Amino acid sequence: MTAFIAMIRKDLILYVNNKRALMLDLLMPVVLAAFFGMLFGGSPDKSGGKLDLGVVALDQSAVGQKIVAGLKAESSLRITELSEAEARDKVRAGKLPVAVVIPAGFGEQASDALFSGRHKPELPLFYDPSQSTMLAMVKGLLTQQVMQATSAAVMSVKGSATTDKYLAELPAAGKRTTEEAQLGDFLASLKKFQDQRAATDAAAASAASGAASAADEAPAVGMTLPYTTQEQALSSGPKYNAYAHSFAGLGVQFILFMGINLGIGILLEQRQGIWSRLLAAPVSLATVIISRAAAGAIIATGLLCSMFICATLIFKVEVTSLSGFIGMAICFGLMTAAFGLMVAAFGKTPEAARGIAIFATLVLVMLGGAWVPSFIFPEWLQQATLVVPTRWAVDGLDAVTWRGLGLQGALPAMGVQLGFAAVFGALAVWKFLRRG
Repeated sequence: MTAFIAMIRKDLILYVNNKRALMLDLLMPVVLAAFFGMLFGGSPDKSGGKLDLGVVALDQSAVGQKIVAGLKAESSLRITELSEAEARDKVRAGKLPVAVVIPAGFGEQASDALFSGRHKPELPLFYDPSQSTMLAMVKGLLTQQVMQATSAAVMSVKGSATTDKYLAELPAAGKRTTEEAQLGDFLASLKKFQDQRAATDAAAASAASGAASAADEAPAVGMTLPYTTQEQALSSGPKYNAYAHSFAGLGVQFILFMGINLGIGILLEQRQGIWSRLLAAPVSLATVIISRAAAGAIIATGLLCSMFICATLIFKVEVTSLSGFIGMAICFGLMTAAFGLMVAAFGKTPEAARGIAIFATLVLVMLGGAWVPSFIFPEWLQQATLVVPTRWAVDGLDAVTWRGLGLQGALPAMGVQLGFAAVFGALAVWKFLRRG
C-alpha cells in the first residue's frame, strides 16, 4: 500500500511541476469554452451580436414606414437601407446574410388582407443560402413588425374605411357562417368604437390628439397573417452544399496537424542525431530546410486535393473553379509547410512543442471559421479574424466551391496564404541559422 501511495504521489508531483502541460490543460478548455459561450449568447447580462439585415423600402405609406421603423428599433438587428439591385448584389456576394423588400402598396394590401385573408401581398426575401438560420430569425421579427403595424392601422380611427370595406364584403346577416357572424359582430363593435372616437376627436381635437395618437399606436391582434414571403437564395455558384464548408474547415484543421507532425519529426531527428549527420554530409542547411518544406507542401496539397475528390464523388460538392482550387491547395500547402518548420525551429523538445503547437492550431482553426462559420461571429470578431491565415484559407475554399466566385474570388486568400508562408518560413530560417 505504501508503494501504491508513493507512486501516485510521484505522478502528481511530476504533473504539477510540468508548468507548460499544466497551463495547456487548464487554458485550452477555458479558451474554447469561452469562445463557444460567447457565440451562443454569453452571460445573461450581456447583449449578443447584431444581425445585418438589408431593407429595400419601396412602400412609403404610414404602415410601410412603421414596419421599417420597427425593424430599426429591434436591438438584435443592424439595418442597412438599399436599393433592390444593391441588396441582390450584396447577398449574392456573401456580404449580407438577408435582405427584405417592402414593395409599393404593401401596407394597404396587408391591411385589406388582415381579416379577409385574400389577395395577400408578397414580401420578397433574398438570403445567402448558407444562412438559413438567419433567414428564420428575420422572418419571425418581420412577422411581429408587420402584424403590429397593420393591426394598429386597422384598429385606429383612421382605419374606419377599412372596417367598412370588411363589413361590405361579408354576406348578409342571415347567410353568414358561424365564423363570419362572429367576425361581423367584432367588426360592427370596432366600427362603433371608431365612429365614437371620431366624434370625440372632432369635438375636442386639441384635447384628444394625444389620446388619438396613443390609440393609433396600440397593438391589436389580427385574424390572419396578412402577407406571404417569396424567399430567394442568391449565390454566384451552384446550390449550397453544407459539405463544401465542412470539408474546407476540417481539411484545414487536419492538414495543419500534419504540419505539426512535420515539425515534431524534425525535433525527433535532432534528438536522435540524424539532423547532425545530415549536416555533416555535403549538404547545406538551406538544402535540408527547403527540401523538408517542399515535401511538406506536396503532402499538404495532395491531402487537400484527395479530401475534395472524396467530397466531389461522394457528397456531390462542386468545385466551380479548378484553377482557383488548385491555386488555393498549393498556397495553403506552402503555408502549412512553413508553419511546421516554425514549430521545429522554435520548439525545444518534441513533447513541449507538440502541446503548444496543437493549442495554437486549435485557436487558429476556431477563429478561422472551420468549426463554426465565421458569419456567425460578432461583427468585431469577424473583423479581428481577418489577420488569421485559417480564416482566409476557409473563405478561399468556399469561394471556389459553393460560392462560385472563381479564381478571381480566391486570389486574395491565395495572396494571404503566401504572405504567411513567407513570414513563417523567414522566422524558421532565422531561428535555424541562429541555432547553427
